[in-house]
Amino acid sequence: MDSCVIPLRHGGLSLVQTTDFFYPLVEDPYMMGRIACANVLSDLYAMGITECDNMLMLLSVSQSMSEKEREKVTPLMIKGFRDAAEEGGTAVTGGQTVVNPWIIIGGVATVVCQQNEFIMPDSAVVGDVLVLTKPLGTQVAANAHQWLDNPEKWNKIKMVVSREEVELAYQEAMFNMATLNRTAAGLMHTFNAHAATDITGFGILGHSQNLAKQQKNEVSFVIHNLPIIAKMAAISKASGRFGLLQGTSAETSGGLLICLPREQAARFCSEIKSSKYGEGHQAWIVGIVEKGNRTRMG
Repeated sequence: MDSCVIPLRHGGLSLVQTTDFFYPLVEDPYMMGRIACANVLSDLYAMGITECDNMLMLLSVSQSMSEKEREKVTPLMIKGFRDAAEEGGTAVTGGQTVVNPWIIIGGVATVVCQQNEFIMPDSAVVGDVLVLTKPLGTQVAANAHQWLDNPEKWNKIKMVVSREEVELAYQEAMFNMATLNRTAAGLMHTFNAHAATDITGFGILGHSQNLAKQQKNEVSFVIHNLPIIAKMAAISKASGRFGLLQGTSAETSGGLLICLPREQAARFCSEIKSSKYGEGHQAWIVGIVEKGNRTRMG
């Protein structure tokens, strides 16, 4: 699923590790670094792991950039990545930097933990409720923001959205992508989560399908609600792209999709919004777990 889990020779311990990288999708290099780190850590958080013992940074500097551009952009991306790692309770101890045609940033997150510190994503039961912790539409928002300077593409969507609405959606998407899923990971233990995954490149449809296939019980996931950043559904429909309403639109550093006992789901959603966790944490009930053949429906 989201991370590899390797039992160690020393009793009761496992090494959990994940790696991920991607290309810039926002204009602010500092925020790009934060988003990249949040995206890497999210695979640990999807297993209910809240601590990370070590973080490596993978960085590719574009050979197409001038020396001046590199000197400006690269330190900001590194700082954003390091700051997010620090917020996650870990530190960047090394990594690899190369020169490449494209900017690429990512990392490797590693933790050694006991079995009670992580939740295997395979124990959903009939009657569970599906909860999502970030709204969908980050890819649409990032692309729409780029289209503001592309008359041909802007003309396809300008009847359904204003420039101001695109800017607001872009800022919301950027904030959401840079927000760690660490709080949700901790609450997975508090509210007895049975399984989870994070929503990224395969969209909510693809990731829910993958999660359903991992279940030990004969269940299916039925999704009946898609929380979406304002106006992004209209843009997806008007542009004829993304498949946002079909659940196929890719996300970056998306929320956790969590299988929770029915009696715990509403309490989880209420708790994660508590001011004691800071601003920006959200959650929605988006579906249910029914008896089935390990598929995603709806």
